[in-house]
Order: sequence, then structure tokens, then C-alpha cells
Amino acid sequence: MKFTELGLSKPLQQAVAEQGYDTPSPIQAQAIPAVLSGRDVMAAAQTGTGKTAGFTLPILEILSRGRSAKSNSARTLILTPTRELAAQVEASVKTYGKHLKLKTTVVFGGVKINPQMQRLRRGADVLVATPGRLLDLHSQNAVHFNDLEMLVLDEADRMLDMGFIHDIKRIIHLLPGKRQNLMFSATFSKDIKQLAKTITKNPVEISINPEVTTAEKVSQKMHPVDKKRKKELLLHLVANGQWQQVLVFSRTKHGANKISDYLNKFGVTSLAIHGNKSQGARTRALAEFKQGKVRVLVATDIAARGIDIDLLPHVVNLDLPNVPEDYVHRIGRTGRAGAAGEAVSLVSADEFVQLFDIEKLLGNKLEREFVDGFEPIHDVPESKQAMRGQYAAKPKRPKPYKQQAQAKAKQYKKDSNKFRQQLENDAKKKKKPKKPKTRPFVKASVKEKWANRSEEENQAAFARSQMAKQGQRPGQGQGRKANNPWKKDHSGNQQSNNDDDNRGNSKTPYKGKNSGYKGRKNNQNKNAQGNSRSRFKEPFDDDTNSSGQKSTRKKPSGRPSRSGYPGKKSGKIQSNGNRPGGNRGGKPRSSGSKRS
Repeated sequence: MKFTELGLSKPLQQAVAEQGYDTPSPIQAQAIPAVLSGRDVMAAAQTGTGKTAGFTLPILEILSRGRSAKSNSARTLILTPTRELAAQVEASVKTYGKHLKLKTTVVFGGVKINPQMQRLRRGADVLVATPGRLLDLHSQNAVHFNDLEMLVLDEADRMLDMGFIHDIKRIIHLLPGKRQNLMFSATFSKDIKQLAKTITKNPVEISINPEVTTAEKVSQKMHPVDKKRKKELLLHLVANGQWQQVLVFSRTKHGANKISDYLNKFGVTSLAIHGNKSQGARTRALAEFKQGKVRVLVATDIAARGIDIDLLPHVVNLDLPNVPEDYVHRIGRTGRAGAAGEAVSLVSADEFVQLFDIEKLLGNKLEREFVDGFEPIHDVPESKQAMRGQYAAKPKRPKPYKQQAQAKAKQYKKDSNKFRQQLENDAKKKKKPKKPKTRPFVKASVKEKWANRSEEENQAAFARSQMAKQGQRPGQGQGRKANNPWKKDHSGNQQSNNDDDNRGNSKTPYKGKNSGYKGRKNNQNKNAQGNSRSRFKEPFDDDTNSSGQKSTRKKPSGRPSRSGYPGKKSGKIQSNGNRPGGNRGGKPRSSGSKRS
């Protein structure tokens, strides 16, 4: 298959031909058509197989068909874990898209932010960024993602690792939901795959090789050596082997500086790059190393991923990485694009755990080679996990007692489940016993008396019980209820059979302190004395007064007022300034008098 058969435009085919490529690599042959179809892609391939071109070429093809980016916006976002990788991806995009009118911008930390904000004002069709600086620019409204079409995670396993997962989630929350997602890396663990599936939607999974592999043309070997003599052995290998370009990996930043100073002390030009170096110093060191001005470049794991150095012959692991997957990325800096390379690891006895993990990941044992004069005092143990593949596994002895125990346990479990089900069925079928009805207790003497009663007495007793149930008394007629003197009528007033309490057609008796018999008697005496303001009047048996003339007073109607006066409301004031019913003796009370 040729690049001309992948559906790329002529400007892109011309740019690829100028780089000297004619046939795509396996990852490019599968990834480019999948990306052009518009589907999400998860691609895993070994280092040095052209993954960057695998997503760069189809992205440029899609962007060339649309409109240019607006101010402070991006159409495609490519996230990388390191600054060096971001710069490399930007260079690749510019190389393949030099015949297209597309704008490319790279942003990362370690440099001033103002020049990056000025470049973003004109918009970016392809924006390559590290997560931290991208969030800073978005917080200052220097970039927005309303027009974003594609998201690319380069070295996705590291991007989704614990160090970047929170920033990645924040960035994805800012992006539009309708977009195309691409994830490219050399390794994809099972946990990372599960997490990546939450970001992508029905992705196309491309795996050129097994989950973790190294380049076939990279020779790997290890030199057992004591820890304190590692720098001496490194100097011996570089000087005696006439190595002109060596990439050395150190586990710590301080260790990288010490190794560089040690080599410079003995006349071997060396530079160190790590996180404490400024971006300018890191860029200059990498450029001088690529140009051949520096023989040895000492780096931490920031340079382990994505750094493309043409024809790098040697990679040395002075310290083994804590994460076995990083070993694959380290040695992947050599043997790129089908070239040959050599990876050497200097291993001490205290690193046997990291060695076992690496050999377990690779599935084979690293070749051990002792250097004369540097034999270790403390030997590095052999990896049993790696040795298992070299010898045929012995068949296990049959263990009949174990099989019998398993069979018994299985049968016991089956029987217990059957017994439990039987108990449940019996409990459902079993009916609860009915409780006997309670009967009232009757004395034996009463039963004997009842037994000796005649039929007439029984009928009379039955009639009395029926009347009692209906609320009647034995002396009343059939169907007539007894008149209860203490039962209230429908108006809420108490019934009374006493005619003296219902004088004047009043529905209720008089209430208050003077509403009793004594009060009525006192009021009658006061009326006899001629007091017209008495509280209680004489009963209205007829419409004439004591002199024979027709009375002009109105009969009291309705319920008595709050003050006890039956005819008028207590709130109305009379002409003499007193409230009706307010004085108890019937006499008008002066304003200065006190209540007795």
C-alpha cells in the first residue's frame, strides 16, 4: 500500500514524498482511514513506528476542507505530557502541512505566557499544548473551545495516569460534547483502556503488536555492577567504545546533574535536562545533542516519551525505572524507523525488584554480560518469572484428596440449598392456627337463675336489653328515646326540663355570676324599687306592665351577650357612658369608682 491510496490530498502527498516516505507503516495504514472516516480511535504501537504521522496527516486532511479558525479559538487540540514532545509534534504538523494554509500554535509552561496569548489572538487550526499551560490560558480567556472539532491525546497512557488525570478531566469538561477523540500511545494497560472508553465513544481499537513490545532491531543487555561504580562503568563504556551519541537516563534530577558533571570532568561533553531546568536550557541542550555538539545527554523520564532523535545508536539506563512500562519508552529512543540500536542497563543488587518487573513485562530474560574489572561484589539475583519460559513446566501431581474435598463441599452446598428451599416451601404451606373467640364470663349462680326462668321472663329480659341498646328506658313507649337532661341539643345548649330556666323564649339559660336563683331574686327586688337599669328583667308572660299599659320594651332575643345582658351586645355604650351589663348591682357606676 502507498500513501497515494490512503485518500490524502496532493499537498499532503507531496510533503510526505519530500520527507522520503513512500510506504506507510502498519499503524499509519490502519489509523489514517479510521480517522478520515470520522470515528474515535484508540491506537497502540511500539515506539518509532510513526504514530505521530498516523494522526497528523488525517487531521490536516480534515482541517483543509473547512473554514479557518476564528480569533482565540482552536479547531484541533493535541495534548502531550511534556514540553519536548509538544515541540516535536508542532514541528511534525508544520512539516506535513507546509503546503496548506493552516495555522499551528504550540503552548507549554516554562516560558512567558504573553507571546503565546498574542499568537492565539489570530486563532489556531491546530493547537498543541501541555495541560497546565492550557488551563492557565483558558482562565485568562486567551482561548476558547466552542469551535473545537477534534481532540488528540498523544502518549495517552501517561496523560491518563494519576499525574494528569485531574487536568485532563477539567479540560474535557470545557470541550463541546460533539467532537472526534483520538488516543495514541505505545502501551495501553487494561485499567487505562477502561478509563479511555469513558472519554471515547465506540472507538476503533488498533493494536499493531502485543500490548507491550520493544523494537525488534534494538539489542538489549544488562551489566551487573555495584551501585557506587556505575558512573565509572558508564565512562568506561563511552570512552572505550567510542560512543559519539549516547542518551543516559537517571531516576532523579540531582543524579542527572551529578552524572553530567562527572563526565565533563573527564573530558566527555555532557548536558543534563530535567524539570528544574528552564525551557530555554532544555531546548538548547536537546538541539546541541541532535547536532552532535554534545556526546552524552543525561535526562530524566521527561525525555523518555516522544523525543525523536535520528539514528540514535545508544541508550543507557543508569537507573532502572520504577514503572516497567517506562523501560519500553526509554529504549524506544533508539532503533527508530527501522534503524538498529543498542540498549544497555547498569543494574545493581538493590534493583532486582525493578529488574524482575521489567523481565515479567517483556516475557523474556535480559542478557547478562559482565565487564572485566567491574564484577559486582553483590550478585544480582535471577528472575524466576523470566526463567519459567526457558524450561518446560513440570506437570502437577494429582491431588485426589483435594478433589474429594471440593466435591464434598459442592454436594454440601447443594444439599443445604435444597434443605433451605424445602423449609421455605413448608413455611408457605403451613397455615396459622385460628385464635378462639373470647366469651364473657358469667357466674354459675346467674346461669342457674337464667335456666329456671320462664318463657315470659326471658322475653321481658330480651325486650329490656333491646331497649337498652336503643337508649330507651323500660317505662317509655316503643321507639321513644329517654330524655337525657345533661345531653346538649343541636344548637350546642344544654337541655333542661325546668321551665324557670327558659323564660322569655330564650334558647339558653342566663349565664354569669348573677345568673342563678339568687341573682334573679335580687333583680326582682331592685325592679320593685323602680330601678330601670336592672340587669335582669321580669319575665315577659304578656305585653302589659304592672299598671296595665302596653309595654314598650322589646323581648330579649338570641343568645345572651358576653356581659350577661340578653338583649344587646356588650360592646355598645349607653348614653350614660356605661356599658350595658357592666355594673353588677344595676346602678350606674361613676368613672372614678372602683370595682368591688
